[in-house]
Amino acid sequence: MQTFFKSVFAVIGAIVLILLGGWSPLLQVLVVFIAFDYILGVLVAASYGQLNSKIGFKGIAKKVIILALVAVAYSIDTITGDGTFIRDAVIFFYMANELLSILETVGKTNLPIPDVLRKAVETLNGKSKSKE
Repeated sequence: MQTFFKSVFAVIGAIVLILLGGWSPLLQVLVVFIAFDYILGVLVAASYGQLNSKIGFKGIAKKVIILALVAVAYSIDTITGDGTFIRDAVIFFYMANELLSILETVGKTNLPIPDVLRKAVETLNGKSKSKE
């Protein structure tokens, strides 16, 4: 039975990766940013006694929607024959968005935020816009 569940999980993972256009460094960074944004949000909410399952579920739904939009962008790339041009632009956009969200969450803890990270948001925004 354990082998069955592992197989099902592997098949679902493979399908998701195919829909997202395959694993790439860009997708890896986006997934890391998504995970950190969610985890840090939960930690900060917990530290202020503001954990809320409805808000948490809403956050997960937003993260799934981001990945769905990456899949949609890749589908458009597939039919237009542009490689991963549109997918990469969408990934850059959401990488910037997630990084900004991470910095806002960290800001709630009163930790100083290095300027280099603030500039990284601008750089990612620029890459997203230059691909449009």
